[in-house]
Amino acid sequence: MGTRPARGKSRKGEARRERGAGTTVTRPASVGAAVTDDFDADAWHEALDRHRREKDAFLADHDQSPIPPDERAGFAGLDYYPPDPAFRVTARIDRSDAPRSVRMETTRGRTVTDRRVATLRFDLAGAARSLPVYHEEGQQELFLPFSDPTNGTETYEHGRYLDVGVAPDELLARETLVVDFNLAYAPFCAYSDTYDCPIPPAETHLDVPVEAGEKRREDG
Repeated sequence: MGTRPARGKSRKGEARRERGAGTTVTRPASVGAAVTDDFDADAWHEALDRHRREKDAFLADHDQSPIPPDERAGFAGLDYYPPDPAFRVTARIDRSDAPRSVRMETTRGRTVTDRRVATLRFDLAGAARSLPVYHEEGQQELFLPFSDPTNGTETYEHGRYLDVGVAPDELLARETLVVDFNLAYAPFCAYSDTYDCPIPPAETHLDVPVEAGEKRREDG
């Protein structure tokens, strides 16, 4: 489990991802979980449902909710894809490339620099896929942004994020990692243009529709 980060910065100050103090939305132990053979589907569904309820409650009335205060009363919860274990994958951690800095554009035309520390390789929808995983200086956990063909229609136009619940040193000591796209979420920019969020770079694009996780907020 872990606290749910709030990614995005308001217009004031440098564009970066910011963890909201007091944000206590728990995350199912899937992203970053150790690989085991005893996957409990019932427990997974229960944890994912709890995670979504807590996320909706946070958005509805928390003082750090990105939804403007005058819109919160009408917020009835996010739309989500139905839980699908097919989007919970075991990734092999590829450390063959040396870590390097990657500049990402933001939704307000600025740039942030993260460090690409490894590549995750996995099978999804019957084909081999890969995603780079990044580390932002000052953050404990790793960052997995991605884009896919659902962006702009069913999901947030600039892509979605996953948080990998392990530190860089721990990741590099492993051979595999569980990644659950059912936990994919939109950054705070999806709710208000007062935030500035990194846009997933081209190297994070998946050519298969990722029909899992949060959908687009229709009134956002």
